[in-house]
Amino acid sequence: MHPIVKLAKQAIETYIKKGCAIELPVELMPEMKEKAGVFVCIKIQGELRGCIGTFMPSCENVAKEIIKNSICAATQDPRFLCVQPGELDALEYSVDVLSAPEEVKGLKELNPKKYGVIVSKGQRKGLLLPDLEGVDTVEEQLRIVKMKAGLSPDDEDVKVFRFEVKRYR
Repeated sequence: MHPIVKLAKQAIETYIKKGCAIELPVELMPEMKEKAGVFVCIKIQGELRGCIGTFMPSCENVAKEIIKNSICAATQDPRFLCVQPGELDALEYSVDVLSAPEEVKGLKELNPKKYGVIVSKGQRKGLLLPDLEGVDTVEEQLRIVKMKAGLSPDDEDVKVFRFEVKRYR
């Protein structure tokens, strides 16, 4: 198991079992020292169980971002109840470390397998990670992310940003 995934797993297991966050590891690998947005997704038997993240860094390094977002994915995703101790052995983890978002000028700059997307209009924002099962076209990716932002799928008056991820499993 990659150290980044191991950190997410330890953060969730400690929080669910003891009700407290883990300490930051003493030795951080180089990727954990950087500042970046991080998404932590939890699945059970391939089915989503929680996914929370930040597209811009909110902590001083990736390691702290992983700890915070892991706990949130397990306890604060509004689509799911909190992870229970009996589920811990069945959890599967993935951690995406995001590049800085860049605005795109046209749909030709998007690729749902390579880039995640962010749409924004006024106060509304939506984000969709790249390379998701069942999302094979730019049009489908934009339709989903607009709905996540609470916008009409037909709304063309939106800003679109792309980002890449390094996915750890």
